[in-house]
Amino acid sequence: MAAENKANVLMVGTGEYTTGYVGGQAADSDKGAGVVALTMFDLRRRGKVDRVGMCGVNGKKFPGIRSHMQKCIGDVYAEMDLTCETFPSDAEVDPEAYVGAAKTYGPGDVAVIFTPDDTHFKIALECINRGMHVMVTKPIVQTLEHHHILAKAAAEKGVLVAVEVHKRLDPFYADARDRARSGLGNFQYMYAYMSQPKHQLETFKAWAGKSSDISYYLNSHHVDWSEWTLASIARPIRVTATGSTGVAKAKGMNTEDSITLTVQWENVNDKTLGCAVYTSSWVAPKSDVHSQQRFFYMGTNGEINVDQAHRGCTVATDGGGFASVNPLFMKYTPTNGYFAGQNSYGVRSFE
Repeated sequence: MAAENKANVLMVGTGEYTTGYVGGQAADSDKGAGVVALTMFDLRRRGKVDRVGMCGVNGKKFPGIRSHMQKCIGDVYAEMDLTCETFPSDAEVDPEAYVGAAKTYGPGDVAVIFTPDDTHFKIALECINRGMHVMVTKPIVQTLEHHHILAKAAAEKGVLVAVEVHKRLDPFYADARDRARSGLGNFQYMYAYMSQPKHQLETFKAWAGKSSDISYYLNSHHVDWSEWTLASIARPIRVTATGSTGVAKAKGMNTEDSITLTVQWENVNDKTLGCAVYTSSWVAPKSDVHSQQRFFYMGTNGEINVDQAHRGCTVATDGGGFASVNPLFMKYTPTNGYFAGQNSYGVRSFE
């Protein structure tokens, strides 16, 4: 157990969202300094976290990760203690390193899992069985059977298990949800689109098309928003999916470039129907944002348009060119030398 009122945290996964380190350098995205590790180090600075550990598969990456975190966190923000136990050792490659890492933690400690989708279940179950509270990136699992097993194990151990869907904390998305539920009536139609540039295929080449796909990775955000928004109002009764191919296969990856889900929803009160279309892609061109994110929602009494990518703030620099920025997600620019992103929804999702 951690010191009183402080959490011990094991981060499982060492990639873009945890550290911002991809392919031996800072990720070419809006998360170059990472999210999870930065958040945990700042929580420790503020007295909310004690021990911090990080577990991956390839320990040979850790010297580069430490150097990257020093450059992007330690050298940028004041009073950041980057002390972090790492698993496996710097000389080892061990896909089961999470087992040994979890054994060094105890009941009441916390595991934060950001790994390829097909690994979530076994890692989460291992941590749950050790009495740890668990947060897993979306999708938490890929099958209903695994969902039920985790729910049962969590109940038996008396621990919290959550999926990290930070869009629920985006003030635009949260407000749209409340407006839809408060005055827009029954569900009629929704179109949602989320994309990332095609260089992300290189970022995710270890698992893209092998153990998961772009729909699990990105459509999950807007599908979750719909479930959250339409709870007790409507329920999904039929799902079909279509895909686009070409770009990824030309790179030797047997996966779809884009996936579109068409979901039939049934309104609970009168059995009328609504339709939602969710499209995700990882072959978009590089543009002013890393991730295009937008949706249109229509109810029987009104409609909402949300463009998450363009918040009315643009920046242009000699080095980075023109960009539309979203400090509501992660505010990386320090204030008086200190990390000042505590109110960003990327941080609040963990805190």
